[in-house]
Amino acid sequence: MEPLASVVGIGALPVGKHKDTLEHEMMLRALVDAVTDAGISKNDIDALSFCLPRPYAEQRYFGTFMAGYLEIPVDDILLEVLGNGMTGGLAFDIAVDRVATGKAKVAVALGVNRELHVPTGEHMHLSMRAVGDVDFHVPFGVTPISWYALNATRYMHDYGLTREQLAAIPVKNRRHASMNPIAQMREEITVEDVLAARPIVRPLGLLDVPPRSDGAVAIVVARPDIARSLGRYVDVVGRGFYHEGIHQVSSRPRDLTTFESAEIASAKAYKSCGITAADLDFLEVYAPCSIVELILTESVGLFERGTGGIAAVDGQTAIGGRVPVSPSGGLASRGHPPHVTPLYNVFEAVQQLRGEAGQRQVAGAGIGAVTAELGDYNATMMHVLSAGE
Repeated sequence: MEPLASVVGIGALPVGKHKDTLEHEMMLRALVDAVTDAGISKNDIDALSFCLPRPYAEQRYFGTFMAGYLEIPVDDILLEVLGNGMTGGLAFDIAVDRVATGKAKVAVALGVNRELHVPTGEHMHLSMRAVGDVDFHVPFGVTPISWYALNATRYMHDYGLTREQLAAIPVKNRRHASMNPIAQMREEITVEDVLAARPIVRPLGLLDVPPRSDGAVAIVVARPDIARSLGRYVDVVGRGFYHEGIHQVSSRPRDLTTFESAEIASAKAYKSCGITAADLDFLEVYAPCSIVELILTESVGLFERGTGGIAAVDGQTAIGGRVPVSPSGGLASRGHPPHVTPLYNVFEAVQQLRGEAGQRQVAGAGIGAVTAELGDYNATMMHVLSAGE
């Protein structure tokens, strides 16, 4: 497989509450770790692709501020990108593209989320309440999690999925997170714990959905020949994106139990590097709750429609199973700083492909994929990564 670009360095802060630490201080720590990991200096960086911070970040013009704070002149491009939950995936995609097209030799995708210092109500107002149609959805209280509850209810109706089967997904993810030193929620749980948890939007409960989280990540991407001279790398070999031209409610009837955008984006990603879903050794997904992970595993081709719940119960998506899904612990257990969550997915994939994931290492991991997606906001991006030779 011919690489588009190569990841040569990674850095990430533990996910959780970073009290009394400003965004730029968090970002500095992640970036220094990534640059050190890559074995380069800041003067080697040609491009900086930042995730736009959340609206309650204390520092504005964050990208140019960070370049000045670090005294990094940038030859190619410096920008902040926003794509809601896909933001980190877009930042990574831009870094890969700048290198793949020859515009930059070394590019860094990076971002920080700090949101636990704001009240829950402010977070809900700025991040959750107005993401649907403000004239039609918002007055009726439709938020992303309530929409995912509709997916779950319809899926249960169509395929006979039980609440116990769905609960197998957060139990599996918490087991993975218990082995992840940067995960926010590391205490193992049982199916009974999931079923007894406080309802959020039925049938989804507290342990089906992610906590609020702070975090920061930096991913250094380099030209493949530079990567090989550095000696340790993971290649980015495939990429696919698709948006359905729909925002939640379609003007035509559509299926609530699949994500068409994930079907098309993943097919593009597989085709671009000459593989199929069966070739993946693991998949690290952007899944804000249990039903999203289930539907994604089917939509990207790991399982037949209607069988994802049974596969989870059977341990097929656990470490040691047929195709581990979210070995990091996923959003509900590793944690979910939304704009940078897709970069945490890349961080996990690189650790797995370098054989550096410790207790949660997927044996023989050679090819993995990461997603950034918008669920019922109808867009998905997938990158396929391959271990260096």
